[in-house]
Amino acid sequence: MSENSHTEHPGGHDASHDDKEHRHGGIFGGKTEIIFSLICGALLLVGFLIGRFNAAPDSVSLALYIAAYFFGGYFAAKEAIGKLRNRSFEIDFLMLVAAAGAATLGEWAEGALLLFLFSLGHALEHYAMGRARRAIEALAELAPDFALVRRDGVTSEIPVDELRRGDTVIVKPDERVPADGFVTKGEGSVNQAPITGESIPVDKRPVDDPDSDKGGENLSPEHRLFAGSINQSGALEMRVTKLASETTLARVVEMVSAAETQRSPTQQFTDKFEKIFVPAVLGLVVLLLFAPFVIDESFAESFYRAMAVLVAASPCALAISTPSAVLSGVARAARGGVLIKGGGPLESLGQLGAIAFDKTGTLTEGEPKLTDVAPHGDATEDELLQTAIAVEALSDHPLAAAVVRDGKKRLSSAPAGEAEDLVSITGRGIQATLSGDIVHIGKDDLFSEVDGPPLPASIREKIESLETDGRTTMIVRRGDRYLGVLGLMDTPREAAKAMVARLRELGVKRMIMISGDNQKVATAVAKEVGIDEAWGDLMPDDKVASIKKLREEEEVAMVGDGVNDAPAMANATVGIAMGAAGSDVALETADIALMADNLDHLPFAVGLSRKTSQIIKQNLWFSLGVVALLVPSTIFGMRMGIAVLFHEGSTLLVVVNALRLLAYREKPGSVRRKMAALPVQPLPK
Repeated sequence: MSENSHTEHPGGHDASHDDKEHRHGGIFGGKTEIIFSLICGALLLVGFLIGRFNAAPDSVSLALYIAAYFFGGYFAAKEAIGKLRNRSFEIDFLMLVAAAGAATLGEWAEGALLLFLFSLGHALEHYAMGRARRAIEALAELAPDFALVRRDGVTSEIPVDELRRGDTVIVKPDERVPADGFVTKGEGSVNQAPITGESIPVDKRPVDDPDSDKGGENLSPEHRLFAGSINQSGALEMRVTKLASETTLARVVEMVSAAETQRSPTQQFTDKFEKIFVPAVLGLVVLLLFAPFVIDESFAESFYRAMAVLVAASPCALAISTPSAVLSGVARAARGGVLIKGGGPLESLGQLGAIAFDKTGTLTEGEPKLTDVAPHGDATEDELLQTAIAVEALSDHPLAAAVVRDGKKRLSSAPAGEAEDLVSITGRGIQATLSGDIVHIGKDDLFSEVDGPPLPASIREKIESLETDGRTTMIVRRGDRYLGVLGLMDTPREAAKAMVARLRELGVKRMIMISGDNQKVATAVAKEVGIDEAWGDLMPDDKVASIKKLREEEEVAMVGDGVNDAPAMANATVGIAMGAAGSDVALETADIALMADNLDHLPFAVGLSRKTSQIIKQNLWFSLGVVALLVPSTIFGMRMGIAVLFHEGSTLLVVVNALRLLAYREKPGSVRRKMAALPVQPLPK
């Protein structure tokens, strides 16, 4: 209800102070504050009726009004005293001064009415804001308090905080997973909606070698478990990889709570506005005290008018309008599996003119397949594959893994020996030694840079043919002999086309796909998913430069995996990481993290952001309009009680309007309804 308490309430020192002040009241624990307010109202009503009908001496009404002052002003006085000790001048104090002024003028009923309306609005506002905070606090309650652990052959139940990395935990059906880890025994379906927002349970199965990846971060989703998710069928045994304080759930709770303190551009604007507006109001109040020297009225009347103006002009609704919307928006996003780090990214996402997508793993499945094997000259298919498999086995690139995996299936003879001395030539290919021969595998650009014979025309023609069909190509040369070309394809995600169409419905006018693949492949994939612009042949530094160029033209978001795309994301207006659950890097680098590897969450986040921006604008115009109406009205004679009624009502209305975000649901657009059932067609072979 006060200038500073509202501007600082969403986080930091004052937020915690306010919580402590009111946790004992009607917001978190009991209902003391609202009960005190209702007692104040009852005493005021009885006192007024007694005085109105002369049912008892005036002293009885006075005593009831004084008691109403106590119950109505108790929490305001307690908070005001605490703020004054910190040298903070609050509206709670101004309300008390106004009520004391009314009492000094003999307007006890007026002062009691002021305190009743103020305390009631105060209590209801704290209750409403508490609701938004509880939506965030509920996340922290998802993890169970105890876990069933097997140590040294003995099974016992221990507090979750005592779990250690490497512990074996048993998760029974219908129980919540107590920690992050991976399945070592058993199969079942796990509801990950509380963490990732996925509506469909995810099937889980054991890892092949529990000791191969103790950290668990490189495992596929079918093996990984997150604290707070629910095991729906079949007992599972899991190995713990993170302490209770390090789990994805704990990180999300910590970051969502910290998001309250991140001030949005609109909050920064209202702060600057208040720094000018509040002193101007105080100056006006001082001038009104000198009204008896200008017009024919008593000092008491001028003092009353000045107090009424002071109450009417307090920018409570303005100050709470943005923080309440940001808090509700961040809480709703977290519940839907989207982590938004503050009001800045939340507002910015709704105002973007363009979104840039990384291709591999974002718009495509991220699991390329070896589709074409084209030997050159006298080389055989087996010789080409044997050489490629031996060298690519040393690389951890997704394309290398596809060559090794699918190449072995096509071999009709035994694999070649092991290669060695791998050298990565960034963005172009790799070099290694196989049985004394230097082997190069990569794009056509690579072979114009390294020593050796130039690229044959027949191979160049084959590359152009494959790339026209949307293939990513890899040329293999052993020594001075070209062995041939491999063609790989990364299939577009089924949800990509519908997601792009939905973003267009939401008003995103420009979408760009950026890729390290050659331009023809990038264009083919972009066309398949409905994106107009495709920028290919980009090195990692080129992606950063592309984002900087886009940002010079308009506000742009970069969507990627949060690891390889971190530099580009950092240079965008908003960086968005896909599939961030369990990835510390993605959680740290992104402004917005989509916890599930699910493209449907992106339109949800954009829609929520736009709705938040809309509600913030509604709240700002409404709160400013009420102040613009009340100030002249009180100057020309509106009673203080009526001014407080409008003042508190406007503050409560902007909070209730912001709370609508907690119930936000993305509306399926017409395009999405038509396309949801359409599968993405594979690229032409």
